[in-house]
Amino acid sequence: MRRRAQSRSFLERGGFGLLALVALIVVAFDVLPALRLLWAALLPGGVLNPDAMLAALSSRSAARAAQASLETALLSGFLAVPLGTAMALVLGVTDVRRRRVASFLFVLSVMISPQVIALAFLHLAGPASPILNTLGLAPEAGSANPMMGRGGIILVLGLHHAPLVYVVMSAGLKRIPLAVVEAARIDGARPFRILTDHVMPLLRPHLAGAALLAFVAGIGNFGIPALLGAPVNYLTLPVLIYRRLSSFGTDMIGDVSALGLLVAAIAILGVAASQVLMRRDGVQLEDDAPLKPFWGLGRRRVAPEIFVGLVLAVTLILPILSLMASALVPSYGMALSPATITLDNFVEVLARQDVTIRAFTNSFLYAGGAAGLLAGLAVPLAYGLVRLMGRARLLAVSLLEIAYVLPGIVLAIACILLFLKPLPLLGFSLYATPWIIVFAYLARFLPVALKPVLAGMVQVDVAQEEAAAIDGARLAQRLFGIVLPSLLPAAVAGGLMAFLLAFSELTVSALLWSAGTETIGVVLYNLEEAGLASQASAVAVVIVAVVTAAMLVLDALGRYLPAGALPWQSAMEDEARTNREPARAPARPPVLDRLEPKAALSP
Repeated sequence: MRRRAQSRSFLERGGFGLLALVALIVVAFDVLPALRLLWAALLPGGVLNPDAMLAALSSRSAARAAQASLETALLSGFLAVPLGTAMALVLGVTDVRRRRVASFLFVLSVMISPQVIALAFLHLAGPASPILNTLGLAPEAGSANPMMGRGGIILVLGLHHAPLVYVVMSAGLKRIPLAVVEAARIDGARPFRILTDHVMPLLRPHLAGAALLAFVAGIGNFGIPALLGAPVNYLTLPVLIYRRLSSFGTDMIGDVSALGLLVAAIAILGVAASQVLMRRDGVQLEDDAPLKPFWGLGRRRVAPEIFVGLVLAVTLILPILSLMASALVPSYGMALSPATITLDNFVEVLARQDVTIRAFTNSFLYAGGAAGLLAGLAVPLAYGLVRLMGRARLLAVSLLEIAYVLPGIVLAIACILLFLKPLPLLGFSLYATPWIIVFAYLARFLPVALKPVLAGMVQVDVAQEEAAAIDGARLAQRLFGIVLPSLLPAAVAGGLMAFLLAFSELTVSALLWSAGTETIGVVLYNLEEAGLASQASAVAVVIVAVVTAAMLVLDALGRYLPAGALPWQSAMEDEARTNREPARAPARPPVLDRLEPKAALSP
């Protein structure tokens, strides 16, 4: 006990500054925006007026939008949950080939921003589809696009959020001890019975948590309902909030704050319930080896490999082909052929149009700047949380996740409320400037950048710091000389992950941009609304290329990161060895990521 107390005193020496930094970040990025939103919703004009809030929530348009949000989120979950679970089981318990590649591609489909996926499916169907026109399968001219409206939103949301379910279920599989399978084998159980009688019951908490997370992601999604529902006046709550605020400006701030509070309450309750389920009832893997693929299919693995290929085709390959076909024709609706292929749309958006060039530049600057700042903050923040806060760390981490749990449209409202008036003492406002977008990115994606660093910090041995502290090294010397070199790859990975999600996002910047500060997500949406579908597709193809490149860099960094830092790698460790020997004996336990899976992949 004395040695432990001495170690704490050495580590805490000079730590007040880090604790102040943690407190400042929590208050600025999470507490203040949340309190400002509550204030505007509950006390519009500074006076408690519950009647105004009830009127905003009980209006006919709000009721219809709430119904649309609930039914699309719920029904899309009925598609996402079985699809994501099936992919997790096929890739996690069988010996199908190329599991790591399949995992990467499946997660890539959810890392691409929702409006890009919506645009791809919109151009994939309907009478003007270049692919269907090329194949001679296009519906009759003038017929409605089947992707428009309620059914299309449910389908695309379900396909887009299936990888979220896959990530949660894969994390659940990794928390099941291999001894469970070995004991069942000793009793003579076949793989199918092991799966149904032993593995699936242990996965029930993660299944319930994954279903809740898919529901929450559907509630807060803006890009897919905006592109597929708004043109036919099928509005969800985030789209209704956007329409009211963009049409009537800050005069509607009280009403949209009340609607935003409703969306936030649904999202927070869903995420909290999912975390409680997974922490209370989930399997806690301690010293045993984690589950490895135990079902050797042999020649029969062709069928599940076909299933994996079909899922990847529907969720990723077909949408990308649809975007490419739309971008390579002179105008949307033409058939793709050697005579009609042109790169003019790419030249237009990358070299001629000032607005798209400016938007690409802005997105690189805003997303890249925010990612760089987050990578720099992640190491001292993780050190303060792990080494200095003790039991208060759980509360601090929970508060830090508020801005990520909030739907993006709600965070944007909170930022408008926070920065609409000039800042105290400084005398200027961030509203209608690039800085409000950067602030929103910092607040929203801090948990994403922090997660791999926090996982690595938990695994850093304190002995070297104790020795350095005994020799008189100050906190800054220990932090930069000992901790930073160990956590640098994780910090870079966290920054890249934040950049990947922020680069093409629309949900936050849709309400925060102004003339000259357009982001590429906003321009993509505006091009589609203006009827410039081929140019919008060209922009979308470039976005997909940037996101894919960022993920490939992250994948290359994976070997230097703590276990579970990258969602597509956590279930795919030791694939080559597993394919040769389908887990017939317990393997040596790897270093464990003891952090719970977050709701973290929906932009």
